[in-house]
Amino acid sequence: MIVPLAHAPIPATTPAQSLHYRGRFAPSPTGPLHAGSLVAALASWLDARAWHGGRGGRWLVRIEDVDTPRCVPGAAEHILQQLATCGLLPDEPPVWQSQRSALYQAALDQLITQGQAYPCACSRKDIAAALRALGHAPERHATLPYPGTCRDGLHGRPARAWRFRVAEFKPNQALVQMQQAQGAHFSIASNTVHWQDRRLGAQVQDVAQEVGDFVLRRADGLWAYQLAVVVDDAAQGITHVVRGADLADNTPRQILLQNALGLPTPRYLHTPLVCAANGEKLSKQNGAAALDLREPLRALGEAAHVLGLPAPPRLPHSSIPEALAWWVQAWLHKTTMQTREHAVLSTLV
Repeated sequence: MIVPLAHAPIPATTPAQSLHYRGRFAPSPTGPLHAGSLVAALASWLDARAWHGGRGGRWLVRIEDVDTPRCVPGAAEHILQQLATCGLLPDEPPVWQSQRSALYQAALDQLITQGQAYPCACSRKDIAAALRALGHAPERHATLPYPGTCRDGLHGRPARAWRFRVAEFKPNQALVQMQQAQGAHFSIASNTVHWQDRRLGAQVQDVAQEVGDFVLRRADGLWAYQLAVVVDDAAQGITHVVRGADLADNTPRQILLQNALGLPTPRYLHTPLVCAANGEKLSKQNGAAALDLREPLRALGEAAHVLGLPAPPRLPHSSIPEALAWWVQAWLHKTTMQTREHAVLSTLV
């Protein structure tokens, strides 16, 4: 049975109370939040507040505006207002990726020095032609692995981008062993990453075969998502990442980068997706409608339902703090049961 907290606002925690949990919600300001992004925001907020038996951890907001051409003026401020309307307030001032280029450059310089990054001259057309020559036909909604054309040099062509050298990646065994001794739920064998998702369970990906040498800095000079998010999670001390299941495929690349840069690996939990009527993931790219927050409690209730959380008994008459307090306890109960189930399954493998 889920026992709700007292009907009172959930206080923000102090740093001294939450040394072992720092989570984040990291929206891209390409438009306002929609129903799917509220699910991820609510899940990450609940996970932080439910930490340590409900004592709570720190919850941050990071505006991921590194892809500046796609960003909409004023969208970041709108998103922060939407979160505030829903009672989801960060414990620290938000940070903007567009202001952190020096951190990303330092990480890239480190990878170049270590021989783990190389320049690439290939355009998308070049890559498609190379893949066709290898007999790989393009598939809808699928990205074929980079064929490694520039791995051994540019051959006189000008550099366009920088890539991570996956094919020859050698894990930092000392770092892996240290993190595993501290309870890390991942392992790296050659180019294959195994990790334990807190909701999805055991996951595995051969990054070299399925992705190839991925981009760190794009041909247009902008920083790639993979590098930026790894650097920012480490710089902000993020210990737990809760985000949509559409991003689960990014996790092994990020674990490889974390290992190469000598950075800690957070725990990951990927939430269910909200799908449109055509079955595709609800997103700004396919015209998802902005959240209707004239009734924020209703929007929160719909997001909680997607997460498999029960409605508070007095939902129509509850305040936002009361409802959030109830869902914190429901989330604590749900994630505790999931952890136990995964532990049992791991003993049967």
